[in-house]
Amino acid sequence: MSKKKKIKKTLVDQILDKANIPHDSLEINAHSGQLPEGITTSDIYKTLALIGDKSGPIIGIIPLTEHLSEKKLAKISGNKKVSMIPQKDLEKTTGYVHGANNPVGIRQKHRFPIYIDEQARQAGRMIVSAGEIGRSIRIDSQLLADFVQAEFAHLTEGEV
Repeated sequence: MSKKKKIKKTLVDQILDKANIPHDSLEINAHSGQLPEGITTSDIYKTLALIGDKSGPIIGIIPLTEHLSEKKLAKISGNKKVSMIPQKDLEKTTGYVHGANNPVGIRQKHRFPIYIDEQARQAGRMIVSAGEIGRSIRIDSQLLADFVQAEFAHLTEGEV
């Protein structure tokens, strides 16, 4: 019988453990196309960092398979327009490199408004980055939203 490989906890895992929030630690590289059994790309959400003309930085979390509607995010966040933060400014703004942005770590460091796509609430669970490339967490969508003080909204193109 082989022992299950123990995954080293990320800072995000440690924060959630300390807050007694149940979650699963996962090793996923969504870009490789190789996903663990039972996980599809529609289970995985990307954390996007944008800047609003009135609010400053804001975070939008949408399914990996979808495209963000900047128009919808601008409207619900009280901005006239929002745009993606340039990759060169990402780490300076959020504290994370492209591909490692996550709502838990960002909320710990900053008070940026966070919006999660409504599809996550409907699914009940979601997978987001754990703050390191190739590392993710699976968590109850509502628990995550409550913990990071996020709002659910329709954020993707084509959603009503």
